[in-house]
This record gives sequence, C-alpha cells and structure tokens, in this order.
Amino acid sequence: MRRLAELNALIEKPEFWDDPQKAQGLMRERGQLETAFSQITKLETELLDTLGLIELAELEADEDILEEASNALIDLKKLAGKAEIEALLSGEADGNDTFLEIHPGAGGTEAQDWAAMLLRLYVRWANAHNMKVEILEEQSGDEAGIKSATILIKGTNAFGWLKTESGVHRLVRISPFDSSARRHTSFASVWVYPQIDDNIDIQINESECRVDTYRASGAGGQHINKTDSAVRITHEPSGIVVQCQSDRSQHKNRARAWDMLRARLYEKELQEREAEAQAQEDNKSEIGWGRQIRSYVLQPYQMIKDLRTGAETSNVNAVLDGDIDVFLEASLAAQVGADGEMETD
Repeated sequence: MRRLAELNALIEKPEFWDDPQKAQGLMRERGQLETAFSQITKLETELLDTLGLIELAELEADEDILEEASNALIDLKKLAGKAEIEALLSGEADGNDTFLEIHPGAGGTEAQDWAAMLLRLYVRWANAHNMKVEILEEQSGDEAGIKSATILIKGTNAFGWLKTESGVHRLVRISPFDSSARRHTSFASVWVYPQIDDNIDIQINESECRVDTYRASGAGGQHINKTDSAVRITHEPSGIVVQCQSDRSQHKNRARAWDMLRARLYEKELQEREAEAQAQEDNKSEIGWGRQIRSYVLQPYQMIKDLRTGAETSNVNAVLDGDIDVFLEASLAAQVGADGEMETD
C-alpha cells in the first residue's frame, strides 16, 4: 500500500511526464498494484458474504444453502491460492510481455509434430488468459509439424507466468506416422525470455553479430515468401540466434530481430544476476534424455508430470489444449521457496 501511495504522489507532480519512458513504467507498476489490491478487496468481501451465508444457513438449518456456501468457500480458496502465486510475480521483468521459442529435438517428423503441439498449447494458454499472441517466426516441418517457431505473448505478467517453462518437454505416444503403430518418444525445447523496455540499456557490438536474410517459409502464404524478407541474427560471443519473418518488410523484421536479441541478452544477464540453478549453457545442450522438465505420457497410460515439482495430472487433453496453470503455479511456488522466500508443501 505504501508503494502505491508513493506512485500516486509521483504522478501528481508536474514534472512526472518529463521522462515519458520512465513515466510509462511507473504507470504500469501502479496499474499492477491497483489490480492486486482490488483482487484482495474482492476476496475479503466475498469471504465475509460467504461466512454470513453460512451463519444464516446454520440458524435456519438449511442444508442447501450450507452446501452452496461450502462450495463458495472452496472456490474462494482456489482464487486466494492463485492470487498468492500472482503476488510472487515481483521479479524485475515478470510484468513484461514475453518471447517464447520452440525447437524440436532429434527425431524428424515425430519431434517436429510434437513441437507444433506445444506451439498450439501455449497459444491456447495465452488466449484463455486474455493475452495476445503474435507469431514472429515459424518454419514448417518437411512432412508435418514445425522446425522452429517464435511467438510474442502480450499480457499482464506474461513473462512471470511462463518463465519456468524453459527446458525440454518429453512426449510418449503411439506414433501417428508409424504404420506399425509403435510407441515413440519425442523431445522439444522451449525457451522463454522477456521483452525488455526501451529504457533498459543493453549494449550490442554489431561487429560481433552475423546478420543473414532468407526467404520466409511456413505461415504467411504466397505474399510473405516472394523475397528474402526474413532476418536471422547470430550473436557470436554467446551463440544466441534470433530470427523474425512476421512482416513482408525486411527492415521491420530486422528491427524486431534486434529487439529480440537485446531481450535474449537481457534475460541472460538476469539469469547470471539471480544465480538460477540451471545455467544458460545447460539449456542449450542436447535436446534428449535426462534434460526434460516435464513428461507427457499418452501411451500406455495417460499422465503428465512435472519432473521438478512432482505436479501431475491425468487430464492430458486439457493440458494439450493449454490448461497448464497447475504446472505454472507449482513451479513458481517451488522457485520462490528455493530462494527462501516461501516454503511449499
């Protein structure tokens, strides 16, 4: 509450908008705080109303009202738990929009199809949370699926919610591409990094970068791939590669690719500063056995399990349709608990 009061006082000053970029950042912070306090107030009001309903039900011995109130308490507990998780999203870039990259592992069509399934999963998750998705780059697989994809997810705390999704995702299923209907294991990697504000200064030596242009493929149809409009930038000191083909204009794709590279380098700095358990080079290692963060088993039984937190569900169809909040909440809580700020069960 004190921070919100400080922000309100700053906004009232005549010189507040002298630095528009800083002002916009402070306005965004105020909006996030106001949303959080509003949610707390709403939960408190609904709790008091529900407790009053329980008292009334007990006085009148009305079992129907009592059951209704009990169900309302259960729903409130879930909402309070989600609000608690959202309160944990206080990292430097948690409130930012986020880039999300997907790459298939070894395995050809199988892995490329799995990568496309993951792309669909994250797009549906974003849509369900009223976030916007922009496809920046997508390369179709030779027979099915995708060879790579990069999307930008825009919404409140987009990076904060998805930041723990970086890693290798493993799928076990009966292959739809195998005429013998054998069980296959496929891998795909997910990389999540925040879109950074313009006022964050990330220095890039352009002489250390290789810029390639190529003809776009995948989504975009006949209009997007007539010229070499797609842009790929390789930052040679770090090995980071970004690419963009979302626009017909090579100039716009080049500008967006530089923004993506700045974001990747910033995310690298965040990892080093916060001393995350898994270093960047580990995330870049081979996509295969022993590297996965989550296992999606469709055959011989149905179970999706996060290997870091133990969170699991047998409702595989819901997860593949984007319902991954149970995993996001568990990994965020575990991450904060590991930092000593909160203990989890």
